[in-house]
Amino acid sequence: MKLVLIGIGQAGGKIVDEFIAYDAATGANVVRGAIAVNTAKADLEGIDHLPRDRRILIGQGRVKGHGVGADNELGAEIAEEDIDEIQGALDGVPVHEVDAFLVVAGLGGGTGSGGAPVIARHLKRIHTEPVYGLGILPGNDEGGIYTLNAARSLKTFVDEVDNLLVFDNDAWRQTGESLKGGYDALNAELVKRFGVLFSAGEIRAGGDVAESVVDSSEIINTLAGGGISSLGYAEVDVEEPERQGLLSRFRGEEISLDATQTTNRITSLVRKATLGRLTLPCDVSGTERALLVAAGPPEYLNRKGIERGRKWLEEQTGSMEVRGGDFPRRGEGTVAALVLLGGVTNVPRVKELQQVAVEAQRNIGEITEESEDRFADLMDSDDELESLF
Repeated sequence: MKLVLIGIGQAGGKIVDEFIAYDAATGANVVRGAIAVNTAKADLEGIDHLPRDRRILIGQGRVKGHGVGADNELGAEIAEEDIDEIQGALDGVPVHEVDAFLVVAGLGGGTGSGGAPVIARHLKRIHTEPVYGLGILPGNDEGGIYTLNAARSLKTFVDEVDNLLVFDNDAWRQTGESLKGGYDALNAELVKRFGVLFSAGEIRAGGDVAESVVDSSEIINTLAGGGISSLGYAEVDVEEPERQGLLSRFRGEEISLDATQTTNRITSLVRKATLGRLTLPCDVSGTERALLVAAGPPEYLNRKGIERGRKWLEEQTGSMEVRGGDFPRRGEGTVAALVLLGGVTNVPRVKELQQVAVEAQRNIGEITEESEDRFADLMDSDDELESLF
């Protein structure tokens, strides 16, 4: 699947940067164009792989390159005001080669949570290709203002994209990690999962061809209908056999693995991917659509295992739209199952986020009123002092 990536805000820029590194390391050739957009100059300086002319500083007339200070209303205003500058950076992208746009943002801050819905709305206005969002939820320990930002941004963002893929930091953060190390690890896990999804179906020169190809249309159809989606992933190490030449296969010297073992391995991985740690924890029952991708050396990609995994996924989700296929890839030393759950509706984390945000919004209003009253009392001189003017 060929993508244009737009990262907005610090988290969005970092994740797009990680996608570019993944694309180069794996040779997936998924990224057809990429930019990072920010109101803070320092955040753009922290990007490693994206060329400098692809880093777009907006809002200089308003915030002087210092960011919006977690004010996502200001972030949205600046993105709207400077949308032509953002579009100008995308004008050189060969849109005729692109399957979809992906707008990436952390939803807790100001620039990303405010600007991402604005950019998505603009892209949908002028392009016929799908526009997807990838939103990162903040941890509960990051504070009330970030929770409030995330809840408001999520509510807005999901209405402006064709589907919103969500990654919940709370479900993935490890205790005892440094802040930078923790976020770097989260970004790597996120990109590995979405990288496998978007690179499935890519045929490289001299590479193996899938028996059941997962192409961009399979992903687009799974994400059709809007809403929120989650991704599951599980892998296991295997001893990767050397690739057999044409002459060896002609002589019947192909490697033969135990069929029962390869079938059971794939079905087990599908269950682990679905019932394990999802990018957004949710109840998989009631999922509207799903996609299963089995990835690894072709010798381990057992068709019966994939079919059994797909049928089991149908039973678990209750969906009649469960697609599946294989993605032959060598050099990783793993067999993996990736499960895309499109249109999930039973998501406790989102309901919790909304409840906490409503409470935070109420508290902020009360604190503001009390502060105004206290300040008025502090400056009250019973009309015995006059102002200078």
